[in-house]
Amino acid sequence: MSAPHLVIAAGGTGGHMFPAQALAQEMLRRGWRVSLTTDDRGARYASGFPEAVARVPVRSATFARGGVAAKLAAPVLIGMGVLETLRWFRRDPPAVVAGFGGYPSLPALSAAVLSGRPRLIHEQNGVLGRVNRRFAPRVALVACGTWPLTNAPAGVDARHVGNPIRDAARALAGAPYAPPGDGPLNLLVFGGSQGASALSRLLPEAIGGLPADLRARLRLTQQAREGEAEALSEAYAAQGIPAEVAPFFADMPRRIADAHLVVCRAGASTVAELTAIGRPSILIPYPHAMDDHQSANAKPLAEAGAARLALEAGLTPQALSAHIAAVLGDPARASAMAAAAVALGRPDAAERLADLAQSVAGA
Repeated sequence: MSAPHLVIAAGGTGGHMFPAQALAQEMLRRGWRVSLTTDDRGARYASGFPEAVARVPVRSATFARGGVAAKLAAPVLIGMGVLETLRWFRRDPPAVVAGFGGYPSLPALSAAVLSGRPRLIHEQNGVLGRVNRRFAPRVALVACGTWPLTNAPAGVDARHVGNPIRDAARALAGAPYAPPGDGPLNLLVFGGSQGASALSRLLPEAIGGLPADLRARLRLTQQAREGEAEALSEAYAAQGIPAEVAPFFADMPRRIADAHLVVCRAGASTVAELTAIGRPSILIPYPHAMDDHQSANAKPLAEAGAARLALEAGLTPQALSAHIAAVLGDPARASAMAAAAVALGRPDAAERLADLAQSVAGA
C-alpha cells in the first residue's frame, strides 16, 4: 500500500509558507508523501522545503490587487486552477488537504470541497485571513497559531496548536534566561520587510534618552533595510553605542536567545519564536497589517505579562525609551516577562498540527 498523501496549499508570503514547511517536514518523518501546491510568488518561499516534497504549480489570482483587467481575469484563472487541481486529485487522491492561507491556496481548498476530500486549515494570526475566513466553515477544523482567534465564524471547530517554528528556534526552546545585571545589556531590534523603517526612525533617539548607566552598557543588534543600515550605524557610533546593524541575520533564533530584551513587530512567526525561546519583548504591531492582525498577535503576550505593547500611532522616542528602561533597569521584571513568555510557547506546534492532520484524514 502506498504512503498516505498530504497536499499542502499555501502561498503569498513567508508567513504562510514557513509553518507549512514545518508540517511537511514532520509528515515526511511520519512516512507520508507530501505535495506543495502554490503559485510562482509562493514558490519563492519554498526553497526550505525538503526535496522529497513534490512541487505542483497552480494557477490562481487575487481580487485585491491590480487594475480592472486583473480583477476581471481573476475568477477565470482561479477556475482554471480548480479544474487542474480536480484532475490531479483524481489521479492521486490526497488523504487530507491542509490550507495555510494566501490566495494560492484557493484552488486546492476549492477542489477538496468539490471532491469531498478531508481538509483543514491553519491560521497563523489571531485574525482569520480572507481565504481562511472563506473556508473555515467548510473544513473539519481550524488549527490556530495564535489564541484566541478573534473572528472565527459561529460553529467552527477551532483548536489551538501554535505556530510551527524553524528547527533552529526549536533547538533553543526554553533556553535559560540571564536577567540584565551589571554587565553588558543585549538589545535586539528587528521588524518585517514592510515595518522596519519605523523602528529605524524611533530607535536612535530612544537609545539616546536612556539613563546613562544603561546606555553605557548597551550592546545593540538591529535589523534594518538596506538603505537605512549605514545611517543607523553612524547614528549609534556618534552616541558611542556598540551596534551591529544589517539587513538580514541568518542566526536570528540565536540572537533572540542571547538578548536581554527584544524590540520588534508582532508577526505570527516572530511571536512564536519569542515565546518558544522565552524572551521579554516590546511589541510594536505593524499598523497596516490586514485587519490589524499583529495587534491580535501581540495582545495575549501583553495580557500575560510577557511583553509590553506599544502601538505605533503616537509612539514617541521618549515613550519607547521609557519602555526599554523599564525592562532593562529591572532584572526581576525582565525575568518575570521571560518566564511568562516561555509559558505561552508551543515549540511542539508542528507535532500538534501533524496529529490533527492525521486525525482529519482518519489515519
